[in-house]
Order: sequence, then C-alpha cells, then structure tokens
Amino acid sequence: MSVSAPSTASSTIGPTQSTGSASSVAGSLNEGDFLNLMMDQMKNQDPLNPSDPTQYMSELASFSSLDEQIQIQESSSETASNQAASSALQMLGQNVNYTDSNGNSSSGTVTAVNFTSSGPTLTVGGTSGITLSEITSAGTDSSTTTTSS
Repeated sequence: MSVSAPSTASSTIGPTQSTGSASSVAGSLNEGDFLNLMMDQMKNQDPLNPSDPTQYMSELASFSSLDEQIQIQESSSETASNQAASSALQMLGQNVNYTDSNGNSSSGTVTAVNFTSSGPTLTVGGTSGITLSEITSAGTDSSTTTTSS
C-alpha cells in the first residue's frame, strides 16, 4: 500500500497556529494534514482487505485530544507568564529581601523591572538580575512582609 504526501492546499479543521515548544511537539502537522493522510490511505487501500474505519476515528480522536492538551498547556504558560510580570511590576518601589544564587542575603528597594526571555527580573538597590524566585519577603516600608513564590 502506498501513501502519498499530503497536499499543500490549506484545508484545516480547528485552530492551526501553534507557538513555542508546542509546534515542535506537533511537528507542524495539524488535523487537516492528518485527514489528508487518512483520505490518501483510504483511497489507496486494498479493496479486498479494507482497513477498519473505527481505527481512523480513534486516531482522529487521539489527535484532537493531543491538540487540545497542547492548547491548554500554551494557555497555562501564557497565564503564568502574565502573573509573573504582574507580580514583578507590583514590587516596584517596595523594599525586598532576597537571597541571590550564591546564597547571600541582601535587601533594598526595587527600582526597575526588566523583562527577559526567561521571565521578569528586578533591579534591587542597584543590583540587577534578581528573579522573583530569589525574593524572600517584600513590603512598602522597612518592615517587610513575607511573600510566597
């Protein structure tokens, strides 16, 4: 049985855009590509030994489920990123205590927030590159309140 490559026509079902790691997971194939492959396989199958149509439906359902899980993961990642950015911006002007990557504890006022590809970083008392996970407590005056990160 031979299977031809999917056509380049843009026939898709549902959303086709994906970003980040999800596109590498999906291998840039979408439901339309899957349906094109399935139709080509059905056209070229042996008429004396046809394949089971329930198998195709099961595979399509699995593909759809995977696509939905990828979309949920992307949405969750975007929400977490937005929450981190919001938390970082709320710390502007606050006095914070932090422990840097070397284990040294310091404190100071947050004077700037920088957004990098790995997430927001703070500038505290002239020291830049402090991540939110390094913050141990934050407050508006000299007595800081503990935050959970």
